[in-house]
This record gives sequence, C-alpha cells and structure tokens, in this order.
Amino acid sequence: MAQKLSAAGFATLKVSESDDRITVALNRPEVRNAIDQLMVDELHAVCAYLESNPKVLILSGTAADPETGAKGIFASGADIAQLRERRRDDALAGINSGIFDRLAKLPMPVIAALDGYALGGGAELAFAADFRIGTPELRMGNPETGLGIMAAAGATWRLKELVGEPVAKEILLAGKILKGEECLRVGLITEMVQGKDLLAAAEALADRIGKQDPLAVRITKSVFHAPREAHPVIDTLAQGMLFESQAKFDRMQAFLDRKNT
Repeated sequence: MAQKLSAAGFATLKVSESDDRITVALNRPEVRNAIDQLMVDELHAVCAYLESNPKVLILSGTAADPETGAKGIFASGADIAQLRERRRDDALAGINSGIFDRLAKLPMPVIAALDGYALGGGAELAFAADFRIGTPELRMGNPETGLGIMAAAGATWRLKELVGEPVAKEILLAGKILKGEECLRVGLITEMVQGKDLLAAAEALADRIGKQDPLAVRITKSVFHAPREAHPVIDTLAQGMLFESQAKFDRMQAFLDRKNT
C-alpha cells in the first residue's frame, strides 16, 4: 500500500489526502490562524512528505460558518506574541521565508484558497503558491511597516513579480490592504468565487491539473522558475527528457486516435 501522510499528528493543521492531492487547512482559529513556530514545523513536515510523494497541495484556512456568523479567514499573519520576542538571530534564521520558499519549490503545484484575512505572513504564504483563488471577503496586504518591521518572507520580491512595482509599493510602503475585487483586478488572485464555493473551486483547479501528465507538470514548473540565464538550454534538456517518456507516446497516440475517429 502506498504511503500516506498521517493526519493525526498535526495540532495546527487539518490534513486530508487523496490519490493526487493533499488538502491542508490552517487551524488556529482562536488566533485567526496566526502562523507560529509549531505551524511552521508542521508545514515543513507536509513539505517533506510532498517532496518524496509529489501531489498537488491545496492550502486553505478556516471556512465561514453561516450558522454562527463566523467569518472565514486564511491567516492574519505571523503570531505577533512570538514575533515581539524574536531578535536579530531569529530574523537571520529566516523562519518564515524558509518554509514559504520550500512550499514554492514543491514538485507539484500549490493552490491557495483565500477567504477573509490574508495579511502579513499569511499574505506571503499565499504569494508562495502557484495559484490563488479568493472570495469577495478577502483582505490581503502586508502591514509590517506599521509594526516597525518589513515583510521579509518573500513579499518584497514575489509581490513585485505578481502585480508590478506600483501596486507592490502601495502594499509594502503605504500599508494598502486589497479587497477581493481589487485582488482580482491586479492579478493577485486569478479567480473569485463565493465563500461557500471556495474549496470546490480549488478542487476543480486541482482536477484540471490532474488531467495533465504529472511528470510534464513537474518539469514545466521547475523550468518555469529557473533563472533567465538558464534558458533556453534548460528548456531543451527538459524537453529531451519528456520526449522519451512513455506518457508522451501514450498521450499523443490517444490524441491521434481520437482525431481519426
């Protein structure tokens, strides 16, 4: 039987797994899913598993509850109580930047399903994903400079790549918080759905990814993130590998068979 990730060993995450994907929900609702050291450690455990067992990862937060009126939330940021006590050596250790970079480099795509607050470290966690789907209630930004620090876990470079320099500076230097519609308009999210449909939309995207050849997806993601100077050599070498894969012959033959019927 194939190895599975045990969901029972997590205190800050809710984990479920199927054949081609893992769904991870941040689960510290009492502190608005603030990212603390234990959550970082548990995310590292998820990454270690996915590095050995490549699958699509869906990241979400706490869903809204219409019965109680509780609003959905992705992550309000890093745990301020812990952050307040961290010093220079903690910053140099790159606690959050290390796990976000590891998530970004996972073999298969990462989908972030965003509702409510995705602020500070929560926003930087979402920036590290390959896809972001949001709701009208999404509130996304990096208010770190208002706390006397900076967004040092990827926002200063990922955000500029995602939305361009002018919008990135509005967020990073002027503390602008983007609402769901604004996130969609600037391309920070690629799809907006109602909160009740959020996870279904993420699953539908995972289904579309699942229809592709897994090896081709993995290699394309890796080549996509390669530095400019590696191209076009890396593209040619990667294509050479894929040209020899059995999936290439099978899928192309199936295409030809459909075309001829």
